[in-house]
Amino acid sequence: MIVLCRKCIERLGFGTEGECTLCGNAFDKLDEISDKIISELENYEFDSFDVGIRLHGSIASIMNFIRDRYGIEDSFRDNLRNELIDRISTKTQKRREVNGDIRIIFFPEDLSFKIDVKSVYIYGRYIKRVRDLSQTRWVCKNCDGKGCEMCSFQGKKYLSVEELIINPAVELFQGDNGFLHGAGREDVDARMLGNGRPFILEISKPKRRKISLEELESLINRNTAGKVEVRLIHYADARDVARLKNANYSKIYRAVVKFNCDIDESSIAEAIKTLENAVIHQRTPRRVEHRRSDRIRKRKVYSAKLVLLKNRMAVMEIHAESGLYIKELVSGDCGRTKPSLSELTGCECHVERLDVIAVEGGLEDGNLKYNPPVFRIQRR
Repeated sequence: MIVLCRKCIERLGFGTEGECTLCGNAFDKLDEISDKIISELENYEFDSFDVGIRLHGSIASIMNFIRDRYGIEDSFRDNLRNELIDRISTKTQKRREVNGDIRIIFFPEDLSFKIDVKSVYIYGRYIKRVRDLSQTRWVCKNCDGKGCEMCSFQGKKYLSVEELIINPAVELFQGDNGFLHGAGREDVDARMLGNGRPFILEISKPKRRKISLEELESLINRNTAGKVEVRLIHYADARDVARLKNANYSKIYRAVVKFNCDIDESSIAEAIKTLENAVIHQRTPRRVEHRRSDRIRKRKVYSAKLVLLKNRMAVMEIHAESGLYIKELVSGDCGRTKPSLSELTGCECHVERLDVIAVEGGLEDGNLKYNPPVFRIQRR
C-alpha cells in the first residue's frame, strides 16, 4: 500500500497515512510555504500573480504508477496549485491572473520555489540628434565587451540610444536589465529627426511597476545630454513588441548626395521622375551581408524631390517603403540595387549624410495609425 498524507488519501480514496510519498506532505506545509513566498514578494510591486507547479522525476513517476495500477488520473497538481493560490491571495489581497505581474513556480519535491517577474513595457518615440550613435548596444568584437585598446577600454564600439534610455529606466524601476525594441533602425551615422522612431522599452525583473511616465521621460532626457530625446506615450505589453516589429512603416529621408562628375538639375529631375513609384530590386547590400541573408528584396519609392543642387552636391528628400536601403538606392551598390540614382543619372554618386525626418505609423492609438507626438525640439 502506498503511504500518503491525509489530503492525498482523501483525493485518491486509498493509501496508508504517513510521510507522503507523493507530495512530501506539501499540503500540510502550505501555510509555511506561502509565508516564505510572500516574504520574498514584499520586494516587488505587483497587482496580480499566478502559480505554476513544476513536477520532476519522482512525483511524476508515482502519478504514472497510480494511473497505470489503479486507473486514476490524479488531480494533485491542480489541487496543490489552487490551495497555494488561495493562501497567497488571502494573505496579500492580490488577485490571481493568468500572465499576472508575478509568476511563482513551486517545486513540491523539495518544497522550493522561484519567482518570475513579468517585464514592464513602455511605448514611445525617440529622436537621435547626433551621428555615430548606434540604436542598440554594440559590443566590441575584439574583447567581447571586456575592454581593450581598440575600444578605448569601453567594451563597446559605439555608445547607443539603448543605453542612454535604459540606464535611467532600469534604475527607476529597480530592474535587472532593459532592452530597446525599435520599429526598424537607422544607420549609426544617420540621425533620427522629425516625429521620432517608434520603440518599446522593456525593463526585465522590475521591483517597481507603477512609475509616472512623465517622471521617467524627464529623467531619460536629462540623462541623454541632448544626444537623444524621448517621448513616452503609454504602457504596453509583450504582444505590442511583435506588432511593432511586424508592422510596415514608411519613412522620409533627407540625403546629402555627392556626385563624382558635374551634374545638372534636369538630369537629376529626370532620374527622380523614374524613381517615383518605382519598385526597387535590391540585393542585400555588401555592407550588411555579414548579418543579413543574401536575397533580393522589392521595395517601393513613393516620392522623391530635389531640395538643393550646388556644384556636385545635392540635397534630396525620399519617401520610401520600410526596408529600402537609401544609401544603396543612391549609389547602386555596384549594380546590386536597380534602378539607382547613379544608374539613372549616369554619374556615380553616394550619400554623404543621411537623416530620417519622419516615420509613418505607430501604436499611439492602440493600433498602427500615424499619430505623431509633439516634441520639445531644441533649436541650435
